[in-house]
Amino acid sequence: MVEKRIIIVDDDKQLLKSLRSLLSSEGYHVEVAENGKEAIRKAKNKFYNLALLDIRLPDMKGTKLLIDMDGNYPKMKKIVVTGYPDLDNAVESLNLGADAYIIKPVKPNELLELVAEKLKEQEKAEKMAEEKVEKWIKTRAKKFEEKQEKKERENEKNHQSNTSK
Repeated sequence: MVEKRIIIVDDDKQLLKSLRSLLSSEGYHVEVAENGKEAIRKAKNKFYNLALLDIRLPDMKGTKLLIDMDGNYPKMKKIVVTGYPDLDNAVESLNLGADAYIIKPVKPNELLELVAEKLKEQEKAEKMAEEKVEKWIKTRAKKFEEKQEKKERENEKNHQSNTSK
């Protein structure tokens, strides 16, 4: 199994340390960023399967980071984590591309279940995409073969009519 990569974006250093330890203990490769700009820079250089994004960051709103992450890295699963729960934030986050919304203090088991669920969804979507591409390639190959066979028959027919003259 390929190691899943997760980035955690939060300005709370203690939370970063705790979540990194928790997720690393489950076999995930975890990196952290303390602000939005650092997260964007890291995401430009590496693919992450999942991002945990704080809604309040020192340099930008988590929703702006969410928009950037969703627009540039649509396959990445994004979970918004906030200590300031409010219905408008939750609805806005989900409308802007968040795959889930979780409230601090984060319960370790709930977070692990949610991360596993979102990564399974990602794997399923990738498998479906691969199957569609494979089916498309097979269909195109079959059409190409049929075209080639038709050309060969036409060439043979032309050759026969030329030799009978």
